[in-house]
Amino acid sequence: MVRWLCAAVIAFVLSGFAFLLITGEYVNDGPVVATVAQNRGLHVGDVFLLLGWLAALVALAVLTAAAGRRSAP
Repeated sequence: MVRWLCAAVIAFVLSGFAFLLITGEYVNDGPVVATVAQNRGLHVGDVFLLLGWLAALVALAVLTAAAGRRSAP
């Protein structure tokens, strides 16, 4: 069950990121949270993407660890 949940999280996040890459814009960039340079900054929408990326990596790590623990027949 955990493996399927992790796979679903990864698929959802990757599909969302692919959609954003295809459209070329965020649904809502939001206000700037942190300024990186004079014309660059970290927006609220960027934080959402980073959290999605982190969730996908955690799900991938759990999925990989669960696959490594399976006993051989």
